[in-house]
Amino acid sequence: QVQLVESGGGLVQAGGSLRLSCAASGSIVSISAMGWYRQAPGKQRQLVARITSGGSTTYADSVKGRFTISRDNAKNTVYLQMNSLKSEDTAVYYCNAFPPSGSWGQGTQVTVSS
Repeated sequence: QVQLVESGGGLVQAGGSLRLSCAASGSIVSISAMGWYRQAPGKQRQLVARITSGGSTTYADSVKGRFTISRDNAKNTVYLQMNSLKSEDTAVYYCNAFPPSGSWGQGTQVTVSS
């Protein structure tokens, strides 16, 4: 089972940017789709963006035009570029396959101050 480690979170002011990384312990080539998810306090985990092995992307309406997901199969890494951040983007961000499988990583905290 591939282990996933998220990084790149932090504290940023509204309007700022962050780039999240998700490093896999093994190959992600065979995983047809990877996704970034987030969970805000008191809310359910939700899908933010996903990318297929062919590079097709899908975004939640709330982040469309601001976030960009990408994957580097050679590095077994998935990225999430987040621009124009808003306070409502504050959450713990996780990566996993889409649909999710196996256990979740520890996530990376993103806090956007207004």
